Amino acid sequence: MATSPNTNIQISCYHCGEDCTDNEITLGEKIFCCSGCKMVYEILHQYDLCEYYDLNDQPGLNQRMMVRKDKFAFLDDEKISQQLVQFRDDTQTHVTFYIPHIHCSSCLWLLENLHRLDKGVQRVTVNFSKKEAAIIFSQQKTSLRHVAEILAAIGYEPYISLQDLQHKKPGVKRSLIYQLGVAGFCFGNIMLLSFPEYFTGSSHADEGMNRLFRNMNLVLSLPVFFYSAQVFFKSAWSGLKHGFLNIDVPIVLAIVVTFVRSVVEVYNGNAGYFDSMSGIVFFMLIGRILQDKTYQGLSFDRDYTAYFPIAVNVIKEGKEIPTALPDIKTGDTLLIHNNELIPADGIIVRGKALIDYSFVTGEATPVNKSVGEIIYAGGRQLEGNIEILTIKEVAQSYLTSLWNRDELKQTNEKHLSFVHLLGRYFTWVVITIAVISAAYWAAYEPARIWPAVTAILIIACPCALLLASSFTNGHILRILSRHQLYLRNAQAIENMANTTHLVFDKTGTLTGKTGTRAIYFGTTLTPQEETMIASLAAQSSHPLSKAVLLYCGHAAIQPVHDFQNFAGKGVCGWINETFIRLGNAEFAGAHRTEEVDGSVVYVSINEKLTGLFTIRNSYRTGIRTLLKQLQQHYPLSVLSGDNNREAVSLQKLMGPNATLLFEQQPADKLAYIISLQKQGKKVMMIGDGLNDAGALKQSDIGISLTEDSNNFTPASDGILEAKQLPLLLHFIQLCKANKRIILASFALSLIYNITGLYFAVQGLLSPLVAAILMPASSISIVVVTFLFSEWCGKKLVLRSLRQMNDKSHIPD
Repeated sequence: MATSPNTNIQISCYHCGEDCTDNEITLGEKIFCCSGCKMVYEILHQYDLCEYYDLNDQPGLNQRMMVRKDKFAFLDDEKISQQLVQFRDDTQTHVTFYIPHIHCSSCLWLLENLHRLDKGVQRVTVNFSKKEAAIIFSQQKTSLRHVAEILAAIGYEPYISLQDLQHKKPGVKRSLIYQLGVAGFCFGNIMLLSFPEYFTGSSHADEGMNRLFRNMNLVLSLPVFFYSAQVFFKSAWSGLKHGFLNIDVPIVLAIVVTFVRSVVEVYNGNAGYFDSMSGIVFFMLIGRILQDKTYQGLSFDRDYTAYFPIAVNVIKEGKEIPTALPDIKTGDTLLIHNNELIPADGIIVRGKALIDYSFVTGEATPVNKSVGEIIYAGGRQLEGNIEILTIKEVAQSYLTSLWNRDELKQTNEKHLSFVHLLGRYFTWVVITIAVISAAYWAAYEPARIWPAVTAILIIACPCALLLASSFTNGHILRILSRHQLYLRNAQAIENMANTTHLVFDKTGTLTGKTGTRAIYFGTTLTPQEETMIASLAAQSSHPLSKAVLLYCGHAAIQPVHDFQNFAGKGVCGWINETFIRLGNAEFAGAHRTEEVDGSVVYVSINEKLTGLFTIRNSYRTGIRTLLKQLQQHYPLSVLSGDNNREAVSLQKLMGPNATLLFEQQPADKLAYIISLQKQGKKVMMIGDGLNDAGALKQSDIGISLTEDSNNFTPASDGILEAKQLPLLLHFIQLCKANKRIILASFALSLIYNITGLYFAVQGLLSPLVAAILMPASSISIVVVTFLFSEWCGKKLVLRSLRQMNDKSHIPD
């Protein structure tokens, strides 16, 4: 970290705010951490866009990993660009880019001023929640490739994946909104036209006006019945076709009976119940929309295509040809650049590879590969460029086969909500009361059968139960999202509450993706030697070098001369006339290797072996406290694709009764989940990689952990920000409270139902009584669910704050 020579003040980058390792990269009085950040500042300064830095302090993102010059060359391919473009005519082209780096108001301002950087850009509209920029540009003045390169040059590189070619993003589902709008308009006007009936009854002075208002109410009720209520008709019919009586069946029965009786009443010259019917539909649509709200910036059904790049460079006759992945054939030679994904299985024909397979296999340690060896799709090349000869097309690669397993194609409902079961019993109770009432009046006063039976079906509509469920689920989903747990739907809340066994992946879940800890063994290092070792390690992007750098510290990084990087072996260089090597035993001159727990980096100074660093996984902050809490409530398991070298320490962490399984392939993880379910367990699986996809889908509730909710995650029932994992038990407790709130709200609604049934069984239910009871019931349910949900949400906040302030949650 750079410091001011006089005041010893730590200096941060003017662009991104990260610590500067030296103060050599400057422009005027401004200091930058890397040349990439400096270049972005120069571009913005050149085009008079430095207001970007005034809106927020150090708003940029680190630019150490500069974008390759020809990275977006594939956008010159008309076949590819045509599939990305949403609209094109003679004057303009429309395209939408997903830009993960959007994070603040400065980003919005800069992107919406993109036309000042590229005169061909006409307009940019940013969707902050989705992290998307809709760009309109003139193809006569600029190109799709140039627009993408400008975005990358200012630090907002668009993420373009194979999924963008194969799947069109669904539009916003607006039908429910339209149905709600129609129901709300009609409900309000029907209530307004019904006021004379409420306050004067049938003795209104102007009978002609009464008839007019009743007929107008009938006309206004038609779009509610035939259009707005369609969602409930379809759901009820779907349930009946499958032999299941869901909660929407009695609701549809109540809507139909209310409408039919109201029509009969109007025909006979009396007031109907159109206000009650339209009110039922209106309030239930509000609840349905609130419950069905999805997080459009997230995707719970991502497949491997979202992980693959859209194109790769193919070597043909000595030239690099950008080629779309679907067009890659067996026998093509692919050029894989540093830090790029390997899109197809192949044999290395040039260069040495260091492959990170952690996302595919769960193995944390990168694998060295050399010419002639096979590498598989899904790995990421960490050092240098390599060329591979494809032996399988993308659609037949190892990564694709992982995703296309049969269990991932199955779509089955895991559970049935208790609300539907409760609604089924409620329906039979209501029908029983209606039959008893009909039998009674048949014996004593047959004329009252029709008023009594229809009134019972109207007043005993289980809409209160559905409202309680919909509004409570909607509030709980919103509260969970505040704490960065995004569940797929309301059913996921119930499945989470019913969990009886928790299964964790290890690499990337219990441990951080970049969380490693180095321990040094050997001759004691002086501060100057630590600084020189850190300076050498800082030149490499290898995960083990980063761990060594973290151990030695970033302070006072010194220049390295004659730096050399030997792929698969190590790095070396001169610092202050001292020659240092970091690498494996052979590279550093160790004559015998040490059996240690973790990966090893040997260090030699002036060709003399000094010692070694052991690199071990570092568990996430707060994970120890979480596991200690969970052990008191649930049996725990760990399924890891990694080896068992940390089995002893992990067993202590998980508890003596926890099950630990290592070197688990995707099929093994899936089989273990199935075995637990056969024992009657309700399984929650928490994972992060593609190798967890089958287990996540098979489990009763699958939670995908991510460092960034917009990054790639396998298909799951929920997405959890990694830093919030220590709150998992509190999330489960909140989901359990959800069911209690619904039952309490339903109990309250029964009071209204009993009051209404008192009038209904006698056949005395007037429009005024129905108009008062039904909205009162609905509104009180909404208020009660909101208050209870917010109270539970505040308890969650207090618990999380208490846990954050508890120093015992920090790992050893």
